[in-house]
Amino acid sequence: MSLVNSALSAILPLFPRWMSKPFAKPYVAGETIDEAILHIKTLNEKGFAVTTDILGEHVKTQDEAEHVTHSYIDLLHAIKAQNLDGHISIKPTHLGIDVSYDVVRDNLFRLLEAAKTTGSFVRIDMENSPYTDASIKLYLEAKLRFENVGPVIQAYLHRSPDDISRLNNGKLNVRICKGIYRETEAVAYQDSQTIQNQFVELVKEVFKGGGYPAIATHDIFIIDEIEDWIEQNQISNDRFEFQVLYGVPMSGKLTALLNKGFKVRQYVPFGNDWFDYSIRRLKENPKIITYVFKNMFKKD
Repeated sequence: MSLVNSALSAILPLFPRWMSKPFAKPYVAGETIDEAILHIKTLNEKGFAVTTDILGEHVKTQDEAEHVTHSYIDLLHAIKAQNLDGHISIKPTHLGIDVSYDVVRDNLFRLLEAAKTTGSFVRIDMENSPYTDASIKLYLEAKLRFENVGPVIQAYLHRSPDDISRLNNGKLNVRICKGIYRETEAVAYQDSQTIQNQFVELVKEVFKGGGYPAIATHDIFIIDEIEDWIEQNQISNDRFEFQVLYGVPMSGKLTALLNKGFKVRQYVPFGNDWFDYSIRRLKENPKIITYVFKNMFKKD
């Protein structure tokens, strides 16, 4: 089955977009803000918090970046109007960092003003390593003016312990994830056990520094390790949260985390660029194809 999954994930980009929609539907909350709001509301009713991402990256013009920014502002107001438990995640390349640093900073600050007005929060997603320094600089500049902003640190990068050490304090709200971009051995660890170990250590360091880690992983080993450490060290439930990608099965683990009183936040993407996102998800995890087929033929 793994060979079939890998083969399908390789040829799916050649299919018409309409044929790919069944593979995207479980992992993308539609194409419009209204559709996304419905998904956020449903997740909230099940006990999950949400962070929402408008799909897309690497815009090439200032006008495109400003259009994305205004779409995020509309999203923030829609979340507020429905009194939902959700904030937003943005990619610097989607807000114009490839146009200029000034463009992305100005757009981020507009978003942070809107988020402050609506009582929300903005997560600055981390992209591949050429953007790491600029993304951290962006966060540090934003933090001088706003409290409602947090970065992402990727556990597979060699540099991440130093980055956590530099950023770590009681006001740090940071998402820790493994990292999904293809990086060279000179930049990132390639061994899964090493990445797992560094992930756990990064989370511990954030706790020790008084910060708030958003523990973003589907790796049960990591979740169990951190759960044990949290219990051993009597960490209060309001000092952290777990985060997962919307739609990826976890064999009941999410319900178990909720039942322990832990906050669980689902990362909910939506937008017109659903096709490219879905293809990327399939290439990263061809097992998704098996999940989709099971859901398509599952009886209620």
